[in-house]
Amino acid sequence: MISIRQSMLSLLAAIRFLTIFPIMQGREFSAQELGRSSAWFPLVGLMLGGILVGLDVLLDSYLNGMILSMLLITVLVIMTGAFHLDGFIDTCDAMFLPRSPQEKLRIMSDSRVGSFGVVGACCLILLKFTALLVVPPDLRWGALLLMPVVGRWTMVLLLFAFPYAKKAGKGLLFRENVDSLRLVIASVVTLAAVAIVGGALGVAVMAGVGLVILLLAMYVNHGLNGLTGDSYGAANEVGEVILLILFPVIFDFTEGGLIL
Repeated sequence: MISIRQSMLSLLAAIRFLTIFPIMQGREFSAQELGRSSAWFPLVGLMLGGILVGLDVLLDSYLNGMILSMLLITVLVIMTGAFHLDGFIDTCDAMFLPRSPQEKLRIMSDSRVGSFGVVGACCLILLKFTALLVVPPDLRWGALLLMPVVGRWTMVLLLFAFPYAKKAGKGLLFRENVDSLRLVIASVVTLAAVAIVGGALGVAVMAGVGLVILLLAMYVNHGLNGLTGDSYGAANEVGEVILLILFPVIFDFTEGGLIL
C-alpha cells in the first residue's frame, strides 16, 4: 500500500522533476521516491493546465488571440524547462535516420542537435500553435487544461507498456519502478479530469490520444529495441498536439459540450 506521506513525497518529486518550480530544494529525493512519482505525472499536468487557463483568462482582454496562443505555448515550454521538447528533438534526430538501434541510441545521447531535430521542433511548435488557435472558443479552456494532463499520462502508459532500450539513464529509474498500481493511479487521475471537463467525449479524446501514441511507440520500439527517456518526452509532446487536434474534431461530430 502507498501511504499518504509516500504519496505526497512522490507528488513533490514529480513536480520537481517535470517542472522548473523550486519544490523542496533543500531536500534530495531518493531514487525510489523519484522513480515512483510517475503515478502523479497527470496531476502535475493538471497543475500546469490550470496555470495556462488562468493566464488565458487574465490576458484574453489585452492580447491578440494569436499572440496569446503563442505565449501560452511558450510559457508551457518554460515551465517544463523544455525538458520534453528536448526529448522530442533527440527522438527526431535518431528515428529519421536509417541506422542500427545502437547507432540510433548513440545519436539520441549526443548533446548536439541535428537537422531532423531542428525541423521537427519547428514543425511541432507550429502545429501546436495552429491547433490551439483553431480550437473553438467554448472548447479552449478545456483543451488548455487537459493538454498537459493527457500528455503526461502517455508517458506513464509507455513506461508500463514497453521495455527500456538502454542499460542506464534516468528514464530507467522510472521504468524499474512503474507497476500496474501506478498506471492505474495515473489513468484514474487523467480519466477523472477528462470526464469532468468533457464527459464521455473527453474520454473518447483520451482514448484516441492513447491509441495514436501506442502506435507511434511501437514504431520507435521497433527501431530502438525499447524506449528511452527521450521517447517518453517525445510522447508527451506529440500527445499534447494530438489532443489539440482531436478535441474540436470529436466535439464537432457530436452535440455534446464541455462541462467546464
